[in-house]
Amino acid sequence: MSEPHDQNAEHARTAAGIEPQAGIEHIAGVYAEALLDAAGKAGETPSMLEEFDSLIDDVLAAFPKLEEIFASGLIPHDEKVDIIDRVFAERGSPLMVNFLKVVSRHGRLDCLRAIHRQARLLDDRRRGRVPVTLTTATEIGEQQARGIAEALRKKLGGEPVLTRATDPDLIGGAVVRLGDVVYDGSIANRLKIIRKQMIDRSVHEIQSRRDRFRNSAGN
Repeated sequence: MSEPHDQNAEHARTAAGIEPQAGIEHIAGVYAEALLDAAGKAGETPSMLEEFDSLIDDVLAAFPKLEEIFASGLIPHDEKVDIIDRVFAERGSPLMVNFLKVVSRHGRLDCLRAIHRQARLLDDRRRGRVPVTLTTATEIGEQQARGIAEALRKKLGGEPVLTRATDPDLIGGAVVRLGDVVYDGSIANRLKIIRKQMIDRSVHEIQSRRDRFRNSAGN
């Protein structure tokens, strides 16, 4: 079965050439960019992302054996293509079906979850949307969440996509995560900072007194 030549294949070849030790997320990012570019040219980005969501959340989650087959290096590409046709050809879009075949041809179907994650992150970046995780000691209301989102919007210069979480171990305040950056405004963290400052001051005072003692003993 022949697969149409398109930009997906070009990007897939680039990803396949990356050294094996390269991070999975980096490899996934190449495929995600290819898929978003192809979907954008076809005017199908929103529907493609929804379809990808469903593939991960509804299909792979419900049929873990299928995910095992996709990830297995013992099952040849031709057999995986046959499975893709039987499972997705009638229900999936031609764009997604072709993309799965391209990814399979390069032995990267084990990266589907990472590709999906990177596709969502890249789409957010292109739209100026910033994923934000807000963790508080207790659940906050919608009005508070909107107020926090508005404050973040002004600081970020983009549209925050707020995900809320709770952590009873927080004494108070909030912890905000923007990508890999964490802004910890919780009382617990402030107490840690204060405690560290007290220890640092105590160590400094001890060192100063020790130095003064040495100096006086030498006179």
